[in-house]
Amino acid sequence: MTEKRKPRSYTDEFKQQLVQLYQNGKRKCDICREYDIATSLLDKWLKQSAASGSFHEKDNRSTEQQELMELRTLYQQCVKF
Repeated sequence: MTEKRKPRSYTDEFKQQLVQLYQNGKRKCDICREYDIATSLLDKWLKQSAASGSFHEKDNRSTEQQELMELRTLYQQCVKF
C-alpha cells in the first residue's frame, strides 16, 4: 500500500520566489523538479501573480464568480427563513 501524501501549504513569499525564478529565465521543469511541485501548480501561481499580484483565491476571482458567490450566500440566507 502506498503512503498518501499530505497536502502541503506554501507561503506567499515562497510562491513569489518561484515566480521570480521563472521571470528571471529559469525553466518551469527545472523549478518544479528542484522544489518538488507540480507544473500545474507553478502555472497557477504564475497566472495569479500576473492577474492580481496576489496568490489568494478571493483576490483572483472574476467579477462573475464573485457575484455568483454573493448570490449563493444570499440564497442560503433566504432559505433558512
